[in-house]
Amino acid sequence: MLPVIRRKSFVPGFVDEFFGRDFLSDLFEDKTGISMPAVNILEAKEDFKLEIAAPGLTKKDYRIQVENNVLTISSEKEEKQEEKDSRFMRREFSYSSFTRSFTLPMTVAADQITASYNEGILTITIPKKEEAKEKPAREIKIS
Repeated sequence: MLPVIRRKSFVPGFVDEFFGRDFLSDLFEDKTGISMPAVNILEAKEDFKLEIAAPGLTKKDYRIQVENNVLTISSEKEEKQEEKDSRFMRREFSYSSFTRSFTLPMTVAADQITASYNEGILTITIPKKEEAKEKPAREIKIS
């Protein structure tokens, strides 16, 4: 698993708590040969961004859902190849799948999550609610 890229968080340990709940990767990675894609997590003032790189996948291969405050990213891909010659027939197939789930905090606007795909990278943008956005320091005058 890649390290979490941290920026100043409004609650200590928030990013760890928010993204530390990747349900399946700790259970299956390196034990069964299932390859979980790496996820980079970035926190900005306005939102969180998840960047997922899974070689061989295209945007149509991904499925992204939010249900009961859980963001789930999954993919299933099956490939078949067949060669025929007068002397032989060769048939190969492969199947790969993964699921990654993240519990969303109450401070994000789950109904405004968007996703984009560019040059092999799936980017999911999770906007923060207005009250959760970092505010600039305000000077208070002494009377």
